[in-house]
Amino acid sequence: MADRYLEVALDKRAVRCTARLLDDRAPLTCQAVWDALPLGSDVYHAKYARNEIYALFPPFAAQEPPLENPTVTPIPGDLCYFTFSGAELGTKAYGYGKAQQETVVDLALFYERNNLLLNGDVGWVPGIVWGQVVEGLDAMAEACNDLWRSGAQGETLSFRRA
Repeated sequence: MADRYLEVALDKRAVRCTARLLDDRAPLTCQAVWDALPLGSDVYHAKYARNEIYALFPPFAAQEPPLENPTVTPIPGDLCYFTFSGAELGTKAYGYGKAQQETVVDLALFYERNNLLLNGDVGWVPGIVWGQVVEGLDAMAEACNDLWRSGAQGETLSFRRA
């Protein structure tokens, strides 16, 4: 199979990077995401994992992928896939304005070092590494730091085929 690429963007900031899908390591996850593209939603900056931005989506795969190519220590440029039930995000402490009631898919981009997927409420939260940024990470990291300092209000994180 030829390499597949997608564009990850912070739309309001007009910043984009290119990622390669890791079809050889997470084939089921890659196919589920690829088939659902384009995707876009409000962006959030992580509270616990550190250098992470993410967006939440209704489940889009016919069947949620298994925990293939898992990590609890994502590196810069990793794209990770998480599935959370409403009960796991069911408190306003997570910052969504209202408690999440339904199952959601979390697509995340890690933009800097020293990340640890450990949540004080539930423990380890392994993610599926399904993509790796191959171009534009420096500019994206700068925009992510701005998002952390200036806020995410009105910003969208989007994923589309490159």
